[in-house]
Amino acid sequence: MNDAPADAARLLPPTVESLRLGLKSTAIAFRGYNVTNTGRTAELLDHPRFGSVVERHLREAEAICSNVTGRPCNLVTMARENEPATLETYAENLAFVVGVEQAHVEILADVLEEPLASVRMAMGYSLGEVSALMATGLFSTETALGILVALADDTAALAHDVTMGIVFSRGPALNMERVKRVCVEITSRGQGTLAVSSILSPNTVLLLGQRDTVKTFKAEAKSLFETKVHVKLNDGKWPPVHTPVTWQRNVPNQAGVLLSNAAGGFGETRPRVLSCVTGDFGYNDWNARDLLVKWVDHPQLLWAAIEHVLEEDVQTVIHVGPEPNIVPATFARLANNVAAQLAAPTWAGFGMRTVSRFVNRPWLGRLLLREAFLLKAPAIRHVVLEDWLLDELEN
Repeated sequence: MNDAPADAARLLPPTVESLRLGLKSTAIAFRGYNVTNTGRTAELLDHPRFGSVVERHLREAEAICSNVTGRPCNLVTMARENEPATLETYAENLAFVVGVEQAHVEILADVLEEPLASVRMAMGYSLGEVSALMATGLFSTETALGILVALADDTAALAHDVTMGIVFSRGPALNMERVKRVCVEITSRGQGTLAVSSILSPNTVLLLGQRDTVKTFKAEAKSLFETKVHVKLNDGKWPPVHTPVTWQRNVPNQAGVLLSNAAGGFGETRPRVLSCVTGDFGYNDWNARDLLVKWVDHPQLLWAAIEHVLEEDVQTVIHVGPEPNIVPATFARLANNVAAQLAAPTWAGFGMRTVSRFVNRPWLGRLLLREAFLLKAPAIRHVVLEDWLLDELEN
């Protein structure tokens, strides 16, 4: 288990049978790109049952990557040497995550003796959404990963002066319209583009900005917002996907051209794919190309997607990919905040009579009164697949 709230009943490792029986109330969550991407893949490569599957998918991904970039690519070595992500290896890192996620899905289906289509839904954050479309069969890995890799070098080249800022409020919800407006105003000064890249919760967003634009936002936030807004700068360099910075190398247009001539993309996904581009089940039987172009430069609506997971009566979320981060961490923060807000040591211990006692998290209090499904967050079981496969399955 990883990043799950401390509820003893849910921390018991699930059995194969319990996971199989619960598939109709299970969501599969695919992770995105990060500065660390290898996770426990080296251990899976050495596993007598799973190693050949992982190696096959990594070899497939590295062949696609090499064919598109014209560069040597060895994803198995990347796993074994735990190589960190760099801007120079951005394409290879994308291929690595996709390859591991496709391997995880095949292994899970084999272990449970049920296809991916048996689960209630799939979702993915950033790169994970495209990986989910591959896993559900809407696009082949060769097609979708090939397009991602073709866009990678231009996207990474834009990252040299891009900084990430985490904007959050410890009390009220952020005024999202004001955040977006301030980004547009700062951008209009001609000193670099600044934009929201992801909405993680009503009081937390990620900004990506060129040069000193995030620092400018931080300096001016004190006078521009009616409540106190905090801005934490991240030291890393981030490819500016999900922002208009990508316009500067015509990355959305490149994606549109490549997708327009790509095979696949027609028919319903099985299971349904919850999109962080639209924040809902936005895919129909023909519009995947349009959504994937928007995926390049539109912000990730992770919070809206998580709300849909809770509305759909999901009881288990299985996190696939190496060392999943954003999605399990966001669920964990929500679950812990709900439990703390309702002032009870366990899920069973609190009652609805406490819902009116909202002091430290007024944004959450208003949401809970209006959207009671959020109360289910602490009860959801989270399974980090690589940990479960290596630590629990054969114990």
